[in-house]
Formats: sequence, C-alpha cells, structure tokens
Amino acid sequence: MKIGIPKEIIENEHRVAIVPNAVTTLVSVGIDVVVEANAGIDSFYTDDMYLSAGATIAETPSSLYESSTVYLKVQAPTINESLGKHEVDLMSNGSTLIALLQPLTNLDLVKKLAAKNITSLSMDTIPRIARAQSMDALSSQSSIAGYKAILIAAGSIGRYFPMMMTAAGTYPPARGLVLGAGVAGLQAIATGRRLGAIMQAFDVRPSVKQEVESLGAIFVGMTPDDIEVQDSGGYAKELADDTQKIERELIHKHAIESDFIISTAMIPGRPAPVLITEDMVKNMKPGSIIMDLAAETGGNCELTVPNEEVIKYGVTINGRLNLPSTMPNHASQMYSKNISALLMHITNEQELSLDFEDTITKGCCITYQGSVINMATKSLLDQ
Repeated sequence: MKIGIPKEIIENEHRVAIVPNAVTTLVSVGIDVVVEANAGIDSFYTDDMYLSAGATIAETPSSLYESSTVYLKVQAPTINESLGKHEVDLMSNGSTLIALLQPLTNLDLVKKLAAKNITSLSMDTIPRIARAQSMDALSSQSSIAGYKAILIAAGSIGRYFPMMMTAAGTYPPARGLVLGAGVAGLQAIATGRRLGAIMQAFDVRPSVKQEVESLGAIFVGMTPDDIEVQDSGGYAKELADDTQKIERELIHKHAIESDFIISTAMIPGRPAPVLITEDMVKNMKPGSIIMDLAAETGGNCELTVPNEEVIKYGVTINGRLNLPSTMPNHASQMYSKNISALLMHITNEQELSLDFEDTITKGCCITYQGSVINMATKSLLDQ
C-alpha cells in the first residue's frame, strides 16, 4: 500500500489530510506515504517535517497520483485548473479514496468515481456510534467551527462579552442565542460562556436540554414529546409546516433580545431549514450579528449569502464558509487523527480489507468495484 497526500486545491482550503506525526505512525507499520510538495505548508507543516517523519515528497500532482494507490484528502476531488484535469482523472483505476465527499450533494462526483472503479469512503458519513468516535471528522471539524464563530462574533458586535464594572459605569454581558445544540452549537455555547456572555440555546430535540444546561446556558423551546424530531443518527429531522411556525415564533422572541446568534441547524443531504426570517432580522438590535454556519447548504437565515458578509437593517449576517480551515493547524491535526483511525480500521497487514458486515465500513463506503453501494446515495441516483 502506498498512500498519497495531495495538496488541497479548493479555494481557501488550508488544511491537509495527514500531519507529520500521523506519517510516523503509518510508516512504522510498513505503509509508504507520499506527500505532494507544500501540501501542508498552509497548516504550518513543511516538506522537511514530512521527510523527517518518513514520507517522500512528490514534486507535482501528477507524480503524486501516479505513484499512489490510496489517496487521503480533506475536500472532495475537483478540477485542477492548472492541469486542466479533474483530480479523479489523475487517480489510478481501481485505487482508493478517502475524503469529505458529501455524496448526497455530489452525485456527479459519485458517478465519476464509480465509472473509474475507485473505492471511495466518505468521512462525513461515518456512523455516529461509540466505537467510531475517533473517526468522526464531522464532530471534530464542527467543534472548531463553533469555537471560531464565537470569536468572530465577539470581534464584531462592538461591545463587551462579559459584564464589565469600570469607573465609567457598569456594562451588562452580551446575550447570545445558539440555534442547534449539536457539536458546533455546544462548542459555541461553551466558548461564549468562557468569554462571559449570557448564552441561550434553541433545539427541537428535548434530549439535548441537559447538555445545554450543563454548559451554563439556558435551554429555550422544547418540541412536544409526541413529535419525532431526530433520525437514528441523532440528527434533527425536517419538521412539519405547523411545527416550523411555532419554532420560528419562539426563535423570534429570543432573537430580538440577542446581541449575536450562532446558527448551526443542518439536515444531511437537504437544504438547511430557514429559522431566521427577514422580519426577525428587522426586529433585531442594530449592531448585532448572525453567524450562519449552515451557509454551505443555503443558510438558516433568509438573508444569508454564502461566503459573504452582508448588513441588513443594521444587522451583520456572516455566511462565511469552511470555518475549520481558518484554524488549519489544529483542524488538520484533528482530521488527521480521524482519517488515520478509519484507515487503520479498513486495513489488515498493509492491505485494504473491507468488511461490509461492519457498521462503520458499510456506513461510509460510497463506491466499490464500479458500483454505488451506499444506499442513501444510490436511492438519489435512482430517482
């Protein structure tokens, strides 16, 4: 087995799939690792660091792909503009790819991988079960996003986060509202509390109330017990229209009291639910900010523009994408541990060994032997 680590080519992607410490571990078990020149430079990992860890350096993308049989990436393959070729076209026929593929929204890519007989595993479809925690890249990267969103909000609202008592007067703490108490939301709550803000959290899942309160936040809004609000993986489900109306009314009540909102609500494979309407924004405090972490799938705010910061009615709506990449050193370390753990799970004696009776393998393998085998992805392709 020879593992190739390409340099990420998506704009503003500064992470790398494997860091030097992980290379040392892989080499120690007999796996060859090839790293494209400068692949880790944006994460503050130099080629010399990779060489010291036991990797070899490929000077060009073409030589990297030609010399490897397994490719580890952060982002899904895309067109390499400098070469005029898609990254999949650079991969060896019958090779293996592990990355954040987002297969439910990248169906053309899935078909392309299957056509080239590439075995692909997606880091964003790892089942959220106890023994897969070390592989859960969505959680590790979402934690960084929640943390960074709070820091951006703190630097944008033009007022103190904590209560401040000074000779010039006493100033109350900022009030924050988090929409969605998943990993990103909980990290946002914890970071906001550490900075001294009063934090509230809204979620349709009553089961997260205890987690929210354990972090010192106030849980607001609970769905009646007779409504099914989450799927088997623990993700929130899309709610009926009448329930969404009640949900928005509750959010409106708390949004107008807030200095900042961190919005994180997403549904796998679907557009993000609109939780903050234009009317809500009109009624918010001038100078407040909405950090919409769901911007990649359309946004939780009706006025969000993906990857842009806009000001409407005196409120800043930040739709910045890929917040984990703004902290590339730690983000790469965490992702590297996740992807290394999955790699070790699916290999035996330095050979790929896929057990489709295993819940983890079955959940994250998208294409195999020229076919799409992930059922959720296959059902979309068959429509």
